[in-house]
Amino acid sequence: MTYLQLAYLHLGTVVPAFFIGSFLLLSQKGSEKHKMLGKVYMVLMLVTAVITLFMPARVGPTFIGHFGFIHLFSLLVLYSVPTAYIAIRNKNIKAHRQNMIGLYVGGILIAGSFAFSPGRLLHTWLFT
Repeated sequence: MTYLQLAYLHLGTVVPAFFIGSFLLLSQKGSEKHKMLGKVYMVLMLVTAVITLFMPARVGPTFIGHFGFIHLFSLLVLYSVPTAYIAIRNKNIKAHRQNMIGLYVGGILIAGSFAFSPGRLLHTWLFT
């Protein structure tokens, strides 16, 4: 798969995850709707993280010839989603909340803001 195809696939998963995650943060917790959308959100975030592992870093230093610092956010997602899921299954609401907020802030807001920085594909599409 080409970088551009991966970028489109990545956008196709992260954009709905952004909107669902925003809704989940602002809506009532524990409802059936929250649980169902939460599962969709978690799957979207996991798929997004896996896709990004195949995308080479194009800005900044790389290691192992492919990965950059941006890939640390992928690792954050791959850790946070299962941890949050296990926490809620064990009725540990505090741990679930902390992991989900960290996932949203780190995996969507911070990583997403890097996507708009100069040299990145979204910056090129939107600002040049």
